[in-house]
Amino acid sequence: MLQLNRNGLKDRGAWEKAGIALPAFDIDTMVRETEKAPEWVHFGAGNIFRVFPALMQQKLLDSGHAKTGIIAVKTYDWQTIGTMYAPFDNLTLAVIMEPDGRLDMTVVGSICTTLAGDPACETDWERLQEIFRSPSLKMVSFTITEKGYSLRTPSGELSPEIAEDLKKGPASPGHAMSKTAALAYGRFKAGGFPLAFVSMDNCAHNGDRLKESLGDIARGWAADGLVEETFVRWLTESAEVSFPWTMIDKITPRPSERVRDRLNALGLGTGDTLHTEKHSFIAPFVNAERPEYLVIEDTFPNGRPPLELAGAYFTDRQTVDRVERMKVGTCLNPLHTALAVFGCLLGYTLIADEMKDPDLKRLVEKIGYAEGIPVAEDPGIIHPLDFLREVIEERLPNPNIPDSPQRIAMDTSQKVGIRFGGTIRAYRDREGLDPADLTFIPLTLAAWCRYLMGLDDRGQEMVLSPDPLLETLRPHLAAVRLGEPASARGALRPILSDRDIFTVDLYEVGLGERIEGYFSRMIAGPGAVRATLQKYLG
Repeated sequence: MLQLNRNGLKDRGAWEKAGIALPAFDIDTMVRETEKAPEWVHFGAGNIFRVFPALMQQKLLDSGHAKTGIIAVKTYDWQTIGTMYAPFDNLTLAVIMEPDGRLDMTVVGSICTTLAGDPACETDWERLQEIFRSPSLKMVSFTITEKGYSLRTPSGELSPEIAEDLKKGPASPGHAMSKTAALAYGRFKAGGFPLAFVSMDNCAHNGDRLKESLGDIARGWAADGLVEETFVRWLTESAEVSFPWTMIDKITPRPSERVRDRLNALGLGTGDTLHTEKHSFIAPFVNAERPEYLVIEDTFPNGRPPLELAGAYFTDRQTVDRVERMKVGTCLNPLHTALAVFGCLLGYTLIADEMKDPDLKRLVEKIGYAEGIPVAEDPGIIHPLDFLREVIEERLPNPNIPDSPQRIAMDTSQKVGIRFGGTIRAYRDREGLDPADLTFIPLTLAAWCRYLMGLDDRGQEMVLSPDPLLETLRPHLAAVRLGEPASARGALRPILSDRDIFTVDLYEVGLGERIEGYFSRMIAGPGAVRATLQKYLG
C-alpha cells in the first residue's frame, strides 16, 4: 500500500509502478535550507495553491533553480492542519485531469511546513513572527479568496472583527489582514527589510486591494498610537515594500470521487474528503485541469523565485491588467457565471454537462465571441481569441473536471460587476459601440435575478449558493410570482440600479428595462427560462 508521507516515498519503485511522479529533490535538505533562510511564505494553503504555485516551486527545486520550499500558513480553518497536512508530512498528490480521462499524478513536496496563522496557536505564531523578521524572506503570497481582503460589511461598516483588531493593535489580531499587518510590523521593527506582498486571488488590481487593506489597518493602529507613523509610511509608501498585481487562472474543483476511487485502486488510501464548518473541501489530493496561467507584475524589492522557468509570466503592470480584464471581464469568468446561473435554473450539476447542451454552448459562444471579444484588449503575451477558444473548446467541456454551477454561483453578487460591468462600460464609452448592442449579457443578468427567486425552471424550490447579499436582494423579489409576469413590475429596479453591484446603474446605460423584459419572460411559467433562452439565441 502506498503511503503519502516522507517515509512512504522511500519506496520509489512502488510509486513509479503506480504511475505517480515523485519529487526529484531531497525533501529533508529542502526543509533544512528553508528553516535556515526562508524565502517564500504563502497564506491560504488551499487547493489552487497546492496544485499550482506549490507545484511550480517544485519544478524549480527539481531543476536545481531553487533550494528552499514554501512555508504555508492557514489563517482560516487552521485546525485542518492536524487532519489534512501534518499526517501527510505536508505532501499533496496533484492530479491533472486530462479531457481523454487520463490522470497525470505527481506528489508535491515543496511545502516545507504548514503553520497556523493565529496567535491562539502560540508556537506556530512565534515561528511565523521569526520568519517575518528574517532578511532572507522575499515574498509573501496569498490565495485567500476576494472576501479575505474585505474589512467591511456589505453595508459599508467595519466588520466587528476588524473593529476589535483596531482596538487591540498588533499584539493579538484576528482577521487575516490584521495578522498580516502585525507580522509586517514585526519585520519593520526588526530592520525594515524589503518584501513583496503578492495577492494571487481573482480580483481586479489585487495588489492594490491587498495594499489598501493592510494600509487601513496600519493607519488605524497609528491613529491610536499603537504603531509608529513611520511603519505606515514604510508599508504603503516606501520602495522597500511592493504589492504586485497578478492574474491567476486554473480550475481546481472539489475533490472528485472518481479520482479517489482510482487512487484507492492503486493502493493509496485517501480517507474521506473533509468538509469543514467553514465550507472548505479538503483531501490529501487536489484534482485540476491542465491549463494554467500566472501573470505577475515584476516588482520584487528583495528578489524572487525564478517562476518564469516553471511557466509564469513576469511583466509590467499594464500587461497584467490587460490579461486580468481579458480573463475576468471577457473570456472566462463571464462565461462561468452564465453557466452557473442558467445551470442551476435548468437542473445541471456539472459544467461539462452544460457544454453538451446546444443552447448553453451557444450562449457562452455569444457572450465570448460576439459580445466580449470586441472590447478585449490583446495583452501581447496571451491572445484573447486563442484563450477564449481554449476555454470554450477544451476547458469548460472537459468531462473529467467535476466542477458544478452551484460552486461557481457562490457570491455572484460580488462577481457580476467585475465579470460584466467592464464590458458594459466599454460599450457605453467606446466610439462605435452601444449597450443596446448587447443581448446575452443582459439576458444572463436577468437569469441571475430569476435565480434569486429560489425556484428552478420547473418551478421547484432549489437551494441557493452562499452569497453575502442574498438577505438584501431576495426581499425585492418577494412579491414576484411564477406564472404572473405582471407581478415583477418595479421589483428589479433596486437591484439593477445598484452601482455597488454592477459598477453602473443599468437603467442609465439603457439596459434596465431590457433586463426587466427578459425577466418577465422567464417567469411566465415552468419552462420559461429555457424558452426565453431559445428565443434570443434564434
